[in-house]
Amino acid sequence: MKKTTFYFVFAFLIFSQIGISQVAEDPEIKKMISEVKAENLEATVRKLVTFGTRHTLSDTKSKTKGIGAAQQWVKSEFDKYALESGGRLTSTIDYFTVKADGKRIKVDSQLGNVMATLKGTDPNDNRVLIISGHLDSRVSDVMNVKSDAPGANDDGSGVAAIMELAKVLSKRSFSATIIFVAVTGEEQGLYGARHLAEFAKENNWNILAMLNNDMIGNSLSSGTNLRDNTQVRVFSETIPFLETEDEAKMRKSTSRDNDSPSRLLARYIKTVTEQYVDQLSVKLVYRNDRFLRGGDHTPFSQNGFTAVRFCEMNENFDHQHQDLRTENNTKFGDLPEFMDFDYLRKNTCANLAVLANLAWSPKAPLNVGIEVKNLSNSSTLIWSAPDDKPQFGYQILMRETSSSHWEKTFFVKDTKIEIPYSKDNYFFAVQTVDALGHASIPVFPNPIR
Repeated sequence: MKKTTFYFVFAFLIFSQIGISQVAEDPEIKKMISEVKAENLEATVRKLVTFGTRHTLSDTKSKTKGIGAAQQWVKSEFDKYALESGGRLTSTIDYFTVKADGKRIKVDSQLGNVMATLKGTDPNDNRVLIISGHLDSRVSDVMNVKSDAPGANDDGSGVAAIMELAKVLSKRSFSATIIFVAVTGEEQGLYGARHLAEFAKENNWNILAMLNNDMIGNSLSSGTNLRDNTQVRVFSETIPFLETEDEAKMRKSTSRDNDSPSRLLARYIKTVTEQYVDQLSVKLVYRNDRFLRGGDHTPFSQNGFTAVRFCEMNENFDHQHQDLRTENNTKFGDLPEFMDFDYLRKNTCANLAVLANLAWSPKAPLNVGIEVKNLSNSSTLIWSAPDDKPQFGYQILMRETSSSHWEKTFFVKDTKIEIPYSKDNYFFAVQTVDALGHASIPVFPNPIR
């Protein structure tokens, strides 16, 4: 065993014994985080603004203006990153046709998602991670395809984040596949995300997590003038959209209404972010999205995938979906000057930490259960190793039923543990971990009689 690995294993075991919910940090993830630069993100946002409008139905022929030019530029940047990826990163514009809907698509239109795929290195690992931001922009009138719609924060911030992550992560190898996608058609009705989600479902993609980043670069709210660049919201659905009758019965019998796959992912994001990213905490918002708005994670949820949305803590409505103008000394419009690029950097790093941990993590444990055969003031959990491969170990997460986040952890090498805490008073989950602390998504146990 290498000396550095020994120290990480030792730290991991010490942490687990005293119930600390963090494990050893991977120095390579810390190094990648240091490579994410606010100035790079700002340069990308400012470049996106130069295309005038990136409205879904804007010009597709010009080389300098409109959605078509923006798509070609993003792809050209992905292609540059691919040169340093050892052949692992490839890019494409996935074109598809949307029929006129009589609402926000007036005529049949060809749309396109710009995608970069960082292929996983393990042929036996079919897990896929997707991270997205939407490339299209708009002004006050959602059908206005001519006026400048800078879309700096909505959603140049999300697109800048995925591009920066593609550049940094593509220099490394991961077991699982990571897809970076700048979707289009979001403002017209989530068309790009729906196309990709339906394609993934039809082709049986094993999507481990979908991270949607939409407006992650503003720290000052409108109306209240509150400024907060130390928190980011993560939205997650309560009950899975495609929940079966049997799954509903199990949810009700175990009271796991707050432990959907998306909620388990959201808690994972909180744990990893607060472990790796300085001066940033995750605010868990227990709803799928905000009132009167929607995001590109929703079509994935609707197709049965685990998906969440990252969104800034404070929104400024003067700089969302607004015509460029000045009224009563107030400047309206989604311009770079209203963004906080160091805040965008931190939110980008949160995504990096999550993607890297999941892409390097072992697979999740199988057949996770909690024994309910007898009345007892202790809890016995049992599970199976993933793929019957030797694993470094497992982490058991525990919290009170009224708590939103995990409060205590236990590390074990075996696939069974008895804990001196009542199953009636606590919720549990189990995740597989490796020697550097990369952890799988937690699995909520089903009762075993």
